[in-house]
Amino acid sequence: MIQAPTPALFIGHGSPMNAIEANRFTRAWAERFAALPCPQTILCVSAHWETDGAKVTAMERPRTIHDFRGFPAELFAIDYPAPGSPALAERLQQLVPEISLDHTWGLDHGAWSVLRPMRPAADLPVLQLSLDRRRSPREHLELARRLRPLRQEGVLVLGSGNLVHNLGRILWEDRAHGWAEAFDQLLAERIISGSLEDLLDPLALSPDAGLSLPSLEHYLPLLYVLGVRDPGEPLAFFNAEVTLGAIAMRSFQVGGVGGSGVP
Repeated sequence: MIQAPTPALFIGHGSPMNAIEANRFTRAWAERFAALPCPQTILCVSAHWETDGAKVTAMERPRTIHDFRGFPAELFAIDYPAPGSPALAERLQQLVPEISLDHTWGLDHGAWSVLRPMRPAADLPVLQLSLDRRRSPREHLELARRLRPLRQEGVLVLGSGNLVHNLGRILWEDRAHGWAEAFDQLLAERIISGSLEDLLDPLALSPDAGLSLPSLEHYLPLLYVLGVRDPGEPLAFFNAEVTLGAIAMRSFQVGGVGGSGVP
């Protein structure tokens, strides 16, 4: 019997405070994860781990990294004690030999601030794959495609970033700049249409692109989720909103859904 591929998720993670706040975004994360077949392992590509050369965490017990400042002590006290999986790290290295095994990083807030609302028990093994800053968007996508077999092995690929992310244009209220909403919608249309070539150069898509993505580290995890998607596989959006002026919370699921479309 052929096993159905484990669904993959892109999560617009937003503020680290989502790790401790119950809100419409975190509720949607939890509901979406609860509806999935339970994965054996989670492989997270976070906007917050950039390296020279691709790396994957390979320790038995990854530490919880509090890679932010200026937030309440309650957030710094969070521990997400999920186990690691050295065996899966070695499997990644088999698929992509240039990936090196890392024993020092752990789980940054791009991973645990999302996983804590989704899987509070922290009982599933979690690995992080770094963003190799030397790779172009096309090379990130090509690396992701080499990881497709993992979905047949019970691995949930989780990209954690934001389609619009400009901390310099933050508004401390729950509304969006018009240019941020327009760019988020434009990217959603390209994702649904399967226009991967367009998505490899997002800054060329619109005059608003530079405002929406002053740097690409929050965008690149998107390419890993699209890279492990099989041709024609269904895709569904959720949390399709921009908040705090310039933070897109738009998320989507690949596989295990009945259709696709821009909400």
